[in-house]
Amino acid sequence: MANVKLAVIYYSSTGTNYQLAQWAKEGAEAAGAEVKVLKVPELAPPAAIESNPAWKAHVDATQHVPTVQPADLEWADAIIFSVPTRFGNMPSQMKQFLDTTGGLWAQGKLTNKVVSAMSSAGNSHGGQEATILSLYTSMYHWGAIVVAPGYTDPAAYAAGGNPYGTSVTVGQDGKMVENVEAAVKHQAKRTVTTAGWVKAGMAQS
Repeated sequence: MANVKLAVIYYSSTGTNYQLAQWAKEGAEAAGAEVKVLKVPELAPPAAIESNPAWKAHVDATQHVPTVQPADLEWADAIIFSVPTRFGNMPSQMKQFLDTTGGLWAQGKLTNKVVSAMSSAGNSHGGQEATILSLYTSMYHWGAIVVAPGYTDPAAYAAGGNPYGTSVTVGQDGKMVENVEAAVKHQAKRTVTTAGWVKAGMAQS
């Protein structure tokens, strides 16, 4: 997978999805991919961020993380998205970013990107599955190839068994409830492995 380029694109307010993104990076790099971890632009006003100490701390701690640009999508062979759920849907920050991809889409530059997604919520039935599926709807419009983890590795069961993408519950203490690290790494490996097959096949066509 040395020739596969993966963009891990996330939104995180207090750090959960940033951690998922880091595990995805580790899993993909272990499979030989070149990886960029990128955040989407923050839309919340500074006053809202300042009012939540955990949110403010995370924003400060991730100043070094590059903000995703349309060129990153063109660069990538594969993309993993990681987002918290907002009423069973993706956060407005991620949706706003996806809404800026029309130019690339119109040029056909998003076709056949291999994509997968992960999510989190404050309780075990808080909308993680719906959030991932809502994000995949946009990917179908791209003409992307969605690679869900399904139950292709035992790690899925320890992570809660979400076949659409790894998801995690975050407790009131801010800590992850399920053990999802291995599932995230498997999902990343599966994504870049599939991207390698697609890239090799397109080169021969």
